[in-house]
Amino acid sequence: MKAVFPGTFDPIHFGHINIAYRAAKLFPTVIVAVYDKPLKDLLFSPEERIQLAHEVFKNHDKIQVMGYSGLTVDFCKQVGSGVLVRGLRVFSDFENEFRIALANQRLDPSIEMISFITQEQHTFLSASTVKEIAVLGGDISTMVPPIVSKALQEKFKKQRE
Repeated sequence: MKAVFPGTFDPIHFGHINIAYRAAKLFPTVIVAVYDKPLKDLLFSPEERIQLAHEVFKNHDKIQVMGYSGLTVDFCKQVGSGVLVRGLRVFSDFENEFRIALANQRLDPSIEMISFITQEQHTFLSASTVKEIAVLGGDISTMVPPIVSKALQEKFKKQRE
């Protein structure tokens, strides 16, 4: 069975990567599904986020990267997945993910949601934290792979110019 790990991944960080790797231990295929139009401001375009995720997972055969639009449950049906994978960092994540899971069950009861508790070293990580530290010139080397760090530096350099 395929599992879908959806998110905006703006940018992808070690917390996301860890969840994908752990899901790949349980499922023959994990699709990192990059959502194109969330209701929040993004730094990277959908194409840039997909490209970064492709680079991060290029040497892992069980992890695929795909972009998608629309409802996540519809994307799951489209790719033949009956499982959504999500990560939980802190208690507030649980409340949000619980609501998302209930909404998805209402939309399609055949799709199950599995939540992975983050590893302790990733508890503080969020894309917004990474971006804030990066824009202020802080060291993000323990938060994102080098390719993502470079992309962030280039993006913020362009914004400053």
